[in-house]
Amino acid sequence: MDKLLIRGGKRLSGEITISGAKNAALPILCAGLLTADDLQLSNIPHLQDVSTILKLMRQMGLRVTEDGDRVTLNGGDITKLEAPYELVKTMRASILVLGPLLARFGEAKVSLPGGCAIGSRPVDQHIKGLQAMGAEITIEAGYIHAKAKRLKGARIVTDMITVTGTENLLMAAVLADGETVLENAAREPEVADLANLLVAMGARIEGIGSDHLVVQGVDKLHGASHAVVADRIETGTFLCAVAAVGGDVTLKNTRSNFLDAALDKLREAGVILTSGDDWIRVQMAARPKAVNFRTTEYPGFPTDMQAQFMALNCIADGTSRVTETIFENRFMHVQELNRLGAAIDIEGNTAIITGVDKFIGAPVMATDLRASASLVIAGLAAQGETLIERIYHLDRGYDRMEVKLSSVGADIERVK
Repeated sequence: MDKLLIRGGKRLSGEITISGAKNAALPILCAGLLTADDLQLSNIPHLQDVSTILKLMRQMGLRVTEDGDRVTLNGGDITKLEAPYELVKTMRASILVLGPLLARFGEAKVSLPGGCAIGSRPVDQHIKGLQAMGAEITIEAGYIHAKAKRLKGARIVTDMITVTGTENLLMAAVLADGETVLENAAREPEVADLANLLVAMGARIEGIGSDHLVVQGVDKLHGASHAVVADRIETGTFLCAVAAVGGDVTLKNTRSNFLDAALDKLREAGVILTSGDDWIRVQMAARPKAVNFRTTEYPGFPTDMQAQFMALNCIADGTSRVTETIFENRFMHVQELNRLGAAIDIEGNTAIITGVDKFIGAPVMATDLRASASLVIAGLAAQGETLIERIYHLDRGYDRMEVKLSSVGADIERVK
């Protein structure tokens, strides 16, 4: 099993090109199930989760052609309307085949999803919404079995904001009969990216980017070309890395307006940020200042950036409080950061962090995707060597992170 070996203390300087967003690419790839025509997609990141979803697509009969960061999908010969446990157990996003299969073929059988152990994320909102649209749904032997001759438009108010729930119901609604209104919809840029693709395929959607989506169903969708939006979480992770170790790095192929809450906190920590339409420059020459924050739904501070910012707070000047409101188990990186010399105490869903002068390298273990990234940041800032085990979590969501960091001066290598 691969590990990452980091020799810390190197300042970072140069340019990094940001990849396409994992959380946009996965639902967009599932949208290939909605049409028999070619869907030409670009800026697809090289990730384990992308490989898993493409394997699932092929198993269903979708024709998949890969060429670098370009993927062409053709759903003209789909034969299997099932997502089996063997594939779904490794990735929650597999649930996103449920809506499109049901909308286009009138039936779907999808295993209940797995993924990171950061907390329970029930799929009841997906099921509730599809039932409101007329689907008959049973859950048996760990599978969701859904049927509907044709889905009917409905007004759906989810009990909580759910990104994958919004995406699943949106993909179902575009082929439903009549008007569907999604209230309390997720507003993340990745949801808007999916919606923009669906419009390019012939869907009729109003309110993109808001929490109120109105969809007029159409009889069928056609092919389209689309470039996946830049990964704001990868962007934020590299920003935190430079903030932790110091340096001057320009991130290319990204946008600053998707990260306003995180950028504000970086400035509060003392980071110098400048940006243009498709780049962000980050400069850091001093010890960071401790910052307090609370995770919440977009456009608030993203839960997917909590662990990376916590690593930064660990070596900051002062004491900080980090409150996690989205996932109940998302402090599993705390124990590993403390192994590197951090001083973190947990009180309920709040971490109290007393800044220390430096991390000291040690062997650590990644527990989930974003926890992995926090350990990389800590390792880059640490004195001595840090060996990170179980980096398959990292490969699920970061496109060749060690290669990109090496290109700007980090001493980091993948070891077998």
